[in-house]
Amino acid sequence: MFNKVTRTWSPVTGCYHGCCYCWSRRLVEKRLRYISEKYRDGFIPKIHEKEFKKTFKPGEFVFICDMSDLWGSWVSREWILRVIEHVRRFPKTTFLFLTKNPRRYHEFADELRGMDNVILGATIETDRDWMYREYKISRAPLLSERYVAMREIDWARKMISIEPILDFNEYRFTKWIIDIQPEFVYIGYDNYNNRLPEPTMQKTLWLIDELRENGITVYKKTIRKAWYER
Repeated sequence: MFNKVTRTWSPVTGCYHGCCYCWSRRLVEKRLRYISEKYRDGFIPKIHEKEFKKTFKPGEFVFICDMSDLWGSWVSREWILRVIEHVRRFPKTTFLFLTKNPRRYHEFADELRGMDNVILGATIETDRDWMYREYKISRAPLLSERYVAMREIDWARKMISIEPILDFNEYRFTKWIIDIQPEFVYIGYDNYNNRLPEPTMQKTLWLIDELRENGITVYKKTIRKAWYER
């Protein structure tokens, strides 16, 4: 099973979700826009034609669009189809899509059909919709919407990213992940000192144990005490 990204590919960049913890937006606005032609317009969504000249080797695990959300509501159908068509050229390479708007996967179900080398992923940091609103975490679709979209998508290879993890209801959140039936899960804390509403480390370790006991493969990213525990 693949779990470690060996390469990233960003044919589309930029995002309008406005997540308060977004490291990629900060990197672009503070540095990359001044040194890279690709990001000269900042974090405004763009498609990059040169990227479609790139090829991929068998056995690589490629994370697509780590500098954007390819499935955001603002992304045109044409852009997404360009990416899917390019991915289809490399059936022996494993590709990972990751989004906070997984309902758009349903929109492209026909185009994705038969692509067994594609993993459909979603970021679900918590099960608490109210927390997203109260703490102004993001303008992305609410967590409950992402859960339903991922649970209902008819796809063999799914993954969930719980990163950065936010405080959660133990049994409901565990049930969400089990219902989705992911191939694997990433779990990790915020790396950028944003002082998010995090769970205690003990609670996070409990979640990892519960998921593993229910047959879910979990890969730990940054696991530490919550900022208020230190």
